[in-house]
Amino acid sequence: MVFKHQAPIEDVLPLASGTTVLASSGNQISVLDLVAAKPRHLITNHQKTVTSLSVASNGRRVVSGSLDGHIKIYETTGWNVVAGAKYPSPILAVRIITAGANDDDRHLAVGMQSGVLSLRTRLTGPEAARERQREKEMEALLAGTIAKHDNAKNKRKKQASATKRLEMVGEGADVVIANDLSRPKREQPWQKDLRHGNFRSALDRVLDPMSKDHGPLTVLTLLVALRHRSALRDALEGRDEISVQPILKWVQLHIVDPRYVSICTDVATHLLDLYAEFADESAELAAGFRLLYRRVKLEVERAQKAIQTSGMLDSLLVGFD
Repeated sequence: MVFKHQAPIEDVLPLASGTTVLASSGNQISVLDLVAAKPRHLITNHQKTVTSLSVASNGRRVVSGSLDGHIKIYETTGWNVVAGAKYPSPILAVRIITAGANDDDRHLAVGMQSGVLSLRTRLTGPEAARERQREKEMEALLAGTIAKHDNAKNKRKKQASATKRLEMVGEGADVVIANDLSRPKREQPWQKDLRHGNFRSALDRVLDPMSKDHGPLTVLTLLVALRHRSALRDALEGRDEISVQPILKWVQLHIVDPRYVSICTDVATHLLDLYAEFADESAELAAGFRLLYRRVKLEVERAQKAIQTSGMLDSLLVGFD
């Protein structure tokens, strides 16, 4: 048995029934019936080449990934799209990772052309409840009872809303005011300083190890906010050799981390511009800049070795071809 497609076949996915196979070709996915020896359905929801297919929800769902950066999830009854997501780079591989006694979908692994492997974990609790509700809606849609399902759903919503809002004492109330106002989240001191333009004070607060606001992610959040406000230099200038040390040490520690390297580079550039001329007069400042230099130099050497190794592997793979 041979099925001819107009474009190259990128991926083939058999379903658990053993009688149906999916094949991705170009921006289309063909659903092939092996018993009847003919295509049953043609899925055309992607704009570019579909590169990968994966089974989900114990065979009740199929996930596709494409060079358009989208993943799409289909139900296997009518092959309708029930969910999707957009990624920042063309997608080359998609896999659903199951866990538990029932082989429930737990992780979505997506490999991209940029070299990034993204792992998304499925939430439980409210998320699981919403998924069950979506499945019931799909079953009602396929059974032709969606109107009845919607009426019952709206009725439950009204009952839940009434139960939440009406805490009535006695009878005959003309107006009932529900006390469901949520208390606003308390603003942190560094956030207040940032809002009032006290940029230096905000930075000192998050860099202080004794402060409850201290933490690498909090510092990163503040520095990015300062950069967006073009206030990074304002927060760094006018310091002495003592007050500049916490900033310099933070940059030394995190500049080798890919998640922090962009903002660390900006901060280091400002520090060099503002305080390099004073390094000859301060031993601590000079030592801090030397340590930063050594860490950056070491990372550059590692990157160069990685590029050389990559080139050698490319040559080796070409030899095998």
